[in-house]
Amino acid sequence: MDAELRTVQTARSTINAVTLPLETAEVEESRITVARTLTQLDDYVLPRLASLDAPLTVVVGGSTGAGKSTLVNTLLGEPITRSGAIRPTTRQPVLLHRPEDIDALSPARILPHLERIKHEGKGPLVGAEYGSTDQLITVATDSIPAGIALIDAPDVDSVSEDNRRLAKQLLEAADLWLFVTTANRYADAVPWELLHQAARRDITVAVVLNRVPEGSEDEIEGDLRRMLHEAGIDPAMLLTVTEQETDERGMLPSVALVPLVFWLRELGANTDERSRIARQTLEGSIRSVADRIEQISRAQETQYATFDRLASAVDSSYNRAAHNIIDSTQDGSLLRGEVLSRWQDFVGTGEFFRSIETGIGRLRDRVAGFFKGQPSQAVEVEQALEVGLHSVIVEEAAKAAESTQRQWLDERAGRTLLAGFDAGRLDEDFPARVAEGIRAWQEDVMDMIREEGADKRQRARFMSLGVNAAAVILMVAVFSMTGGLTGLEVGIAGGSGVVGTKLLEAVFGEDAVRRMALGARTNLETRIKEMLEDHSALFYERLDAIDKGPAPELIARNAHEVSAIASALKGGHQ
Repeated sequence: MDAELRTVQTARSTINAVTLPLETAEVEESRITVARTLTQLDDYVLPRLASLDAPLTVVVGGSTGAGKSTLVNTLLGEPITRSGAIRPTTRQPVLLHRPEDIDALSPARILPHLERIKHEGKGPLVGAEYGSTDQLITVATDSIPAGIALIDAPDVDSVSEDNRRLAKQLLEAADLWLFVTTANRYADAVPWELLHQAARRDITVAVVLNRVPEGSEDEIEGDLRRMLHEAGIDPAMLLTVTEQETDERGMLPSVALVPLVFWLRELGANTDERSRIARQTLEGSIRSVADRIEQISRAQETQYATFDRLASAVDSSYNRAAHNIIDSTQDGSLLRGEVLSRWQDFVGTGEFFRSIETGIGRLRDRVAGFFKGQPSQAVEVEQALEVGLHSVIVEEAAKAAESTQRQWLDERAGRTLLAGFDAGRLDEDFPARVAEGIRAWQEDVMDMIREEGADKRQRARFMSLGVNAAAVILMVAVFSMTGGLTGLEVGIAGGSGVVGTKLLEAVFGEDAVRRMALGARTNLETRIKEMLEDHSALFYERLDAIDKGPAPELIARNAHEVSAIASALKGGHQ
């Protein structure tokens, strides 16, 4: 079974990495499924796969007051576990085993999450002391048949929620259920929920019908057999015990349980039968685990889909903002109003335009003479551009945040991630960071102009024009583009953009202007996207903090592989 064991261990590692962090529909149930799957793997499936010849684990379970502890003590022939009228009597489970089987039943082999409390056979009867419910009291005794280990479990319908949880955990770790009920309680709903689970998992079940009034044995036992048959359970044995007095030690007359004692001894001595039961129960448990892993896979699909929707809301909102901002820098809209006014003050509207028409050749020699503006007016154009671009970026970022927040609030997971935080509120420092980013871009443009103007052949014309003037003209040229570089000769408002472009070409040459314009636009768009990434960080930080866990496809593949092991085991024991 080494290959099968490795396969299940791999599946266990995958499931252990599933956290289901997003608050999706029915996620709490799915988290419980993850926990139960891991527990079932650790408590029973992996230990039994690793050692099919380990002692058969028989868990004694049933309703409150059914007489489980009395039954166990009578089977052993000595009072070991506490029985009585106080409920719940069994507050901690008790593992009864032969001394030579102690290693096979250690936490490294079975029920690893339960702390072992060794009972030396002295002091009060075990199982009644209050303590941690996640403990298992171990008692070594030669009274147990060879090849068998008994666990006296808490009541399945205990008033204690912890006891109910532990009872179910122990029953899921059993090779065989020894179900104890009474004439008054055999039709109760809670134990039948567990019996139906046993039927689905093909677990071997033995039943003790306790405290049956004399003369009613056949009628009540017949009705119980009918119910078991309808549930799909064919009990390995069914023992009816009539009402009778217990002795001073709280034990039934040993003769009352002789058929059960003989059956357990025969089972312990029959290696083949024990192996068959272990394989049958293991197959059902692995099949149950495979079904749960498939459920976890579907839950993980929901997690991934929800994460993708939340991330897509951020991406689409901020991509739309980037598109709108970049569009505004290409269609000339940012060059209207204050910018256009400052630009026309800077370049002039008369002699400058007329001189362009006289030919580009003379323009090269008269570059400085065309400006009626002063250097300070170039700065005013630059500032007007900054203000216009700043306004667009801040406005679009705010719209993107509001759009993202609306979409997140439509999702339970998004509302939880926001946790009441108003993500649509603009970061107080963001406008300052935008202004800083725009100024950095303008500095980059000036550096580009300086580098291009360092050529000695162009130096005289460049110096007569000036760094600030050339940089502002290049900025205006960039902002007057439509459709990228092909729009370098498309201007706005009477040809202002064309004028600037022609003037730069007169100084640096057409190829150099195109190269600088491309660099300036690429730089600008990069910075715009960086500013928006900065603004969207409050959403992405919440998403980045999420460990989505393994891919649903991997979990589904694990489920298929584990299911194949169950099918192979089923074929082996049929």
